[in-house]
Amino acid sequence: MSQTSLQVNKLREQVLQSFKKTRLMTNQLVETLETEDYTIQAIPDVSPPKWHMAHTTWFYETFILKAYKENYISYHKEFDYLFNSYYESVGSYFPRSSRGLLSRPSIDKVRNYRRDVDEEIVSLLTNLDEKKLKEVAKLIEIGLNHEQQHQELILTDVKYNFSINPLKPVYRERDTMNSDESSPMDWVSFDGGLVEVGVNEEDGFSFDNERPVHKVWLEPFKLATRTVTNGEYLAFMEDGAYGRPEFWLSDGWATVNDQGWKSPLHWEKKDGEWFQFTLHGLVPVNLNEPVTHVSYYEAEAYASWAGKRLPSETEWEVAVRDQPISGNFVEDANYHPIASLKEDEGQIKKAYGDVWEWTKSPYMPYPGNKPLDGALGEYNAKFMSSQMILRGGSCATSQTHIRASYRNFFGPDKRWQFTGIRLAGDAK
Repeated sequence: MSQTSLQVNKLREQVLQSFKKTRLMTNQLVETLETEDYTIQAIPDVSPPKWHMAHTTWFYETFILKAYKENYISYHKEFDYLFNSYYESVGSYFPRSSRGLLSRPSIDKVRNYRRDVDEEIVSLLTNLDEKKLKEVAKLIEIGLNHEQQHQELILTDVKYNFSINPLKPVYRERDTMNSDESSPMDWVSFDGGLVEVGVNEEDGFSFDNERPVHKVWLEPFKLATRTVTNGEYLAFMEDGAYGRPEFWLSDGWATVNDQGWKSPLHWEKKDGEWFQFTLHGLVPVNLNEPVTHVSYYEAEAYASWAGKRLPSETEWEVAVRDQPISGNFVEDANYHPIASLKEDEGQIKKAYGDVWEWTKSPYMPYPGNKPLDGALGEYNAKFMSSQMILRGGSCATSQTHIRASYRNFFGPDKRWQFTGIRLAGDAK
């Protein structure tokens, strides 16, 4: 067998194994759900688990099977409408806010849809020639990273859906919650200057919004060695900060008052003690754990109250890009931020995992950025308005999904994700 044939076979096997592993992970994340859990949608921001399962399948069917499988016929013509998320150039789609109204197709039919499309993808990959295999491998890679994003959303959306239920359902049982102490908050200083951030396409997989490498000027800055804890955030609450407009942006102050916020999402006070709803049920707030489920508005207000600020996304990337990508990820099956520290985390503790870290940077294209061609160009670029950047991943993120250049983005009022706070400041 020639060297070229060996390389083609290796690529084929790698793609097949990655595809099967990622698809299996989605199935494992929903295996504890009851039939009724698959359909509900508590707020427009979240989607039913059934929809996530079908949409990720629609992605492979639409962008791979229809393009590369000869005479391919859609699994169900209405699925093109029901499970398209927002790709206008592909066709119209069912309103996001109404996904929870879809009792049909049944979860069994969605499982069959996933199984049949999986079989079609495996068959396609097994029989493609070298040229088309390389083309499809790139699309599969995007699809797998896309599915990992939806795996994270399955967890956060199920958590929100369960949180509004007075029964406080448990997603996964857990014997004990972590009780380790957090390390002291220290500071690491950085010189600043002219730095390069971002990635280029040839550097390995990245989304188009992470590209290209470009130069940014930074003034000297410092970054906290860890994220803000529940105990530290509780001090902010007990100082009356939710009622003090001097700490809040105007839009944030309006949101706090309109929504009646007094604490992070999923916190509730019972008999004078704070509890938080987790995927393991309702538990007492652990003061040593990273605070989570706070909005950008709350993160910015806390930083103002603490006499600090949030980092820019460039500062964050420069500070952590030499750190090992280790931490508390979905593979660890904690499904919740933890207080313990790993010995090999470097000077910036827990740079990855646990909680997404808000930055002060708005979501905008990098200089020289070019979205993907065709419908996939809608993946990121169309959302570059009224969103703020988060970095680092969370306890619901896959370890194989995150990197220093990864740019997550949400509106400043959103807090159903595992979002937290790392402080920054100007270095003297």
